[in-house]
Amino acid sequence: MEPVTYVASTTVSTTPVGVPSVGFDIFAIFISLFGDSETVASFFSGGGFWGFLSSLWSVFSILAYIVAIILLVLYVFASIRRNLYNDLMAQELRDAEELYAQKYQVSTKHSRLQDVKANASSNNPNDWKLAIIEADIILDDTLKQKGYLGTSLGERLKSISGAQMSTINDAWEAHKVRNRIAHDGADFVLTKRLLDETISRYLRVFTELGIS
Repeated sequence: MEPVTYVASTTVSTTPVGVPSVGFDIFAIFISLFGDSETVASFFSGGGFWGFLSSLWSVFSILAYIVAIILLVLYVFASIRRNLYNDLMAQELRDAEELYAQKYQVSTKHSRLQDVKANASSNNPNDWKLAIIEADIILDDTLKQKGYLGTSLGERLKSISGAQMSTINDAWEAHKVRNRIAHDGADFVLTKRLLDETISRYLRVFTELGIS
């Protein structure tokens, strides 16, 4: 009986030396990012994955609050600037009204009313606005002389009831148009129809107050 000779089996690699093997191992990528295989497995388990999402949501919530606070601060700043601008425009209009009152302080209300009607009949929209401003000044001066209290025409109108003046609503609506001219400035478009309605309101008030 011949002895049996065992020959060790050798496997010859078909990949040339120096050439990397072709393949894509996604688990190797996760392991390189998160650690060993146990870490990767724990990450993709329910607790690890939802914990990761919870952390992302916490970061997102913090960023959202920061952005909201920044937007709120910007809104408040813009509102303050807008109010300052409106106050400035209103002050400029008051200054113009005072200059007009000083210029025509020796004139009678009748002549001033004629100025209102003349400007209202003009073809220039800027004269229309001046007509309303002039009418508002006449109304304010008249109420002052009649003893109605207040630091502004708006406050004086608030102190007047319908029993005291039947055209108080006309006075309010006309004064609102004057305020739009003051606050909106050049952005306010005064139409001929609105001009006629407003001047008609002033004239009804003036008739009741004895100005004609």
